Amino acid sequence: MSINVVLVEPEIPANTGNIARTCGSIGAKLHLVRPLGFSIDDKHVKRAGLDYWHFVNITLHDSLDEFLKYKNENFPEAGMYFLTTKGSVRHTDVEFRDGDFLLFGKETRGLPESLIYGDYGRAIRIPMLDDPNFRSLNLSNSVAVVVYEAMRQLGFPGMR
Repeated sequence: MSINVVLVEPEIPANTGNIARTCGSIGAKLHLVRPLGFSIDDKHVKRAGLDYWHFVNITLHDSLDEFLKYKNENFPEAGMYFLTTKGSVRHTDVEFRDGDFLLFGKETRGLPESLIYGDYGRAIRIPMLDDPNFRSLNLSNSVAVVVYEAMRQLGFPGMR
């Protein structure tokens, strides 16, 4: 098993392609929650992760509710964390476990607030300068920062 990266309604194909490439490089499973802002056959998605696309374990979910049902029925013991600028806990303060699910929201709006505040202790953030000119990091950069921290904590299993 490994880390599960969940993109909830991603909008930008190049971000998803880059994230797929990251997931393929570390053995993470990628979950895409519809609606997507593009087709996964889109040339921009494949161009960003072309060399890795066929190595990535991808599962599509028709909605956030469907994904949550899937996770709770199949992986009830796995941790689930919501990545958001509204989080109260730094990503480095979380003790990640094998099989955890890391949820990232759409580029323009992030995750639904009902999800974030429904279990606020699982809302985590990447530290940034306290400057209103910077809203957040790019989605693919955020995924890379957090999944590599999780993999570091797990001892980089299967990685050289």
